[in-house]
Amino acid sequence: MNTITLRQLHYAQTIADEGHFGRAAQRCHVTQPALSQQIRLLEDRCQTQIFDRLGKTVTLTPFGREFLAHAGRVLNAAVDLETFADMAAGQPARPLRFGLIPTVAPYLLPEILPALNDDLKDIRFSISEGKTERLLSALNDGDLDIALIATETDRPSLTSVALFADPFVLATRQGTELADPVSLANLPRDKFLLLEEGHCLRDQMVDACALKPDLQGRTFAATSLTTILELVANGYGVTLLPTISLRREEHNKRIEFHTLGAPGAARVLRLVWRANSPYEALYRKIADVVTTVGEASLRTDLQPA
Repeated sequence: MNTITLRQLHYAQTIADEGHFGRAAQRCHVTQPALSQQIRLLEDRCQTQIFDRLGKTVTLTPFGREFLAHAGRVLNAAVDLETFADMAAGQPARPLRFGLIPTVAPYLLPEILPALNDDLKDIRFSISEGKTERLLSALNDGDLDIALIATETDRPSLTSVALFADPFVLATRQGTELADPVSLANLPRDKFLLLEEGHCLRDQMVDACALKPDLQGRTFAATSLTTILELVANGYGVTLLPTISLRREEHNKRIEFHTLGAPGAARVLRLVWRANSPYEALYRKIADVVTTVGEASLRTDLQPA
């Protein structure tokens, strides 16, 4: 009888996360036929189906849900074993896999990496970008070591530490007659431009602006802040931006940036890693470096509109 391999468990977990064989294959950096073959071997070994294949949609069978609950524990233990083996050298033998959300990466990464290289000269980093849920799933699966996100997580398998608060500012078209500080309560709710579903910044803006579900559906949902800012510049609405973005975005003379009146609104950036990691001291040192860089970036002067 065939032996179940860690690779097969990893493939199965990724398919469950993605709900799609093609996307799972891309994430695992293999061809779809190769991934499908391993899943067939795994299901042959189990003598039952793990996935229901309904056209392009893939869902777990009842057996599959229980199977992956056990598989998750095995995969976590495998990651712990690899980490323990790495410790023989006193530090990770491979690059640390560092994930960041898209509304942080372009603004902080150019400053974070040089600072990390200066403070941790013997540590190498492999950088990736993704939405919050994907990063958290990758941490659980052992595909990432640390992640920089902007929300709290209640997953018991993960540990997080707060880094710093990143206040929001209001972006409007140049020439908008608004006096700083601006009260969010006085702004038309149907004028807010949001990121698409899955971005934590969208959820934070919805909460900060008290957008009702019907208004959320009617507002434009963009894939990036760059797209939203182009719409703002052309008078299609307003949006909230994190302060760390201003160094990059304030050069746009078609847009005005306004401070918010009390109570304002902000997000808190956090560094997350797997609970009980033997590298927790290293991760906390990385958190300190990121905090220092982030707080320095917040000192960017915001010129009154």
